[in-house]
Amino acid sequence: MQHSKIVGGSTAKRVINCPGSVALVAKMPPQVESKYAQEGTMLHACMEHILADSTLDAVAKRFDLTDEQVAKLQFAAQALDEIDPAQEMTFAQEVEVGFGDLLPGVFGNADLVGKLGNRTVVLDWKFGDGVTVEAEESDQGLFYAAAARRTLPWAVEGTTEVEIIIVQPPRISRWVTTWERVERFERDLVNAVKIASKTDAPLAIGDWCRWCTAKPICPLMTGEIDRVTRTALASISSDDLGRALALADRLEQFLDEARTLAQARLEKGLPVPGYKLVAKRATRRWADEAKAAQALAPLGEAAYKRELLSPAQAEKVAKGQGVTFPADQVVSVSSGNTIAAESDPRPAVMVMGEQLRAALAKVR
Repeated sequence: MQHSKIVGGSTAKRVINCPGSVALVAKMPPQVESKYAQEGTMLHACMEHILADSTLDAVAKRFDLTDEQVAKLQFAAQALDEIDPAQEMTFAQEVEVGFGDLLPGVFGNADLVGKLGNRTVVLDWKFGDGVTVEAEESDQGLFYAAAARRTLPWAVEGTTEVEIIIVQPPRISRWVTTWERVERFERDLVNAVKIASKTDAPLAIGDWCRWCTAKPICPLMTGEIDRVTRTALASISSDDLGRALALADRLEQFLDEARTLAQARLEKGLPVPGYKLVAKRATRRWADEAKAAQALAPLGEAAYKRELLSPAQAEKVAKGQGVTFPADQVVSVSSGNTIAAESDPRPAVMVMGEQLRAALAKVR
């Protein structure tokens, strides 16, 4: 997905809230596309073929898709049928939209922009499983809507409202808003881009930091780490501990990206004081499995191990062979407890108080 180096749909929220990040990101080396991003790019291409009248089966065969990937595409195609049941929408997909003279060099690629009655539709496919994305007040959706208004006159002429839609299997998020809201976003974006061009553009920490590639060199992030590491956890209050945990995700992302950046530099022969490249732990494996099996033939079946498939593996095999899957023999067992934010949808674990635990121990 191409967008400008200044700001695009996926970076609009960060730039508006942290204009100083533009200069920091420009200092970072090109990022290697992760396997998850590669999968997302491939599934976007699949949707492009499906909407251009290719069948799902043909696309699945052409791209050698897994069952899970096929299910995501099937959901996305059905979602579009739900959005436009009468197939009356005029649309363009994978279309470049920009801001012209208002913001020279600022553009992005919208997954789908359409016109349905008096409504302009801006739709984004999200095929990742990690972070749930909402359409309401989506800076990415507002960016594409504002850019489409200046780039695609056919999609906005005569419309009185805008609908931003995010299709993220297995859910659809929809938000209808006004062109006045889009115009307010555009003013905020123009102001942020102007501020970002200044040498003293301000930085700010927030949830927009999650995908920022400049975390390893951001002075606010490094400052937070210094403050946290200097805190004596033994004497920290519950309120302070809660605030520290709220920073944990951002700090962990910072550390992961710092390690990635350091390894990239070391592999290019650049020094990182105090660190070096070493080989990972070696594991023994057969040089030639067929010859090893022949040499171990005297052991018979003892040379092999046999174990039952996991429920997930067995369910897939059973489905393929038309065998009834024994769902009544499957249980979900938690591996233990973990910490989560109050906003997490999972129910809290009932924790037995220490005094009650001690009393029950005496009764036993």
